[in-house]
Amino acid sequence: MRWMHGPVWKKCASALLLGLLLLNASGSQAAEKSLRIGSLVPKNSLYHRQLLDIAESWRTAQGAGAKFLVYPDGSQGGEAEMARRMRIGQLQGALLSVVGLREIEPSIAALQSMPLLFRNWEELDYVREKMRLAMEKKFLDKGFVVLAWGDAGWVRFFSKEAAVRPDDYKRMKFFAWGSEPDQQAIMKSLGYTPVPLETTDILPAIQTGMINVVPSTPYFALATQVYNTAPHMLEINWAPIVGALVVTRKAWDDMSPAVQQAVRTASDKAGAQIRTKARQEVEEAVDAMKKRGLTVHKPNADQMKEWNELADKLYPRIRGTMVPAETFDEVMAHIKTFRTGKAK
Repeated sequence: MRWMHGPVWKKCASALLLGLLLLNASGSQAAEKSLRIGSLVPKNSLYHRQLLDIAESWRTAQGAGAKFLVYPDGSQGGEAEMARRMRIGQLQGALLSVVGLREIEPSIAALQSMPLLFRNWEELDYVREKMRLAMEKKFLDKGFVVLAWGDAGWVRFFSKEAAVRPDDYKRMKFFAWGSEPDQQAIMKSLGYTPVPLETTDILPAIQTGMINVVPSTPYFALATQVYNTAPHMLEINWAPIVGALVVTRKAWDDMSPAVQQAVRTASDKAGAQIRTKARQEVEEAVDAMKKRGLTVHKPNADQMKEWNELADKLYPRIRGTMVPAETFDEVMAHIKTFRTGKAK
């Protein structure tokens, strides 16, 4: 047994100790599964509460040692940054609008980046359902699982000065998503002035005069108090804010079938709640802001014609840039089918 003495024994003992430490560490990591979800949604909002419900369903189904964290208010960065964080494992999921979702799958932009296309929620729901399965497959192929679809109201224009015609806005500076250079280029080509920023920069930017107009849902304008500095709202359904809760495929595959089913059930319920209540909150938010000094401007028939003509100019520029041509054409075909059916 002389070989067990001296330097050789010390090396064996060190290797054994290291092996035990690694075994303990891996066992600890297995027991402490975590789920981290980011979003721009305000803390304690409808959207935040629904995320907490989904996370709690996951934690309960996962069992002892499971931990979840939901990061609201853009604390994990803008939507493009959150998409990046999911790819490198810093987040396992995020509730994103199309701005962030298009960082994963560009064709999703068709649901939000075609202004004045959808006349009502019925049209949006019809088109989204027609495209949903194929779209979810595209996300899965990119390494993400779509758990729930939602929306957050119609984009309206909140400005410091009154404006009702498209040309009225040419003298103003628009908030624009920093991650959408194509949109900025299109705006500039039509005589508008976009200022690329992150969502967290909106309030200080409009307070200091860096921007004069914020395209926003009424709920967001109320929650962030943007309307106090931009007290004029154009009542026009420019585009719906469409979103989805996605998790990384890795995080999904790490869940057992029972946990996946619990999360699916909670996510289906949350998506329905978000779509239903968010649509109600559009008018509720407008009413609340009107009581606090918001002035609402509604275009007349001639002014609305100018807006529709602007949208017609935008579509050829959007097709193939902001929205892949194939997806653009698919959406247009679905809209035509829906309207033809309604007319009959």
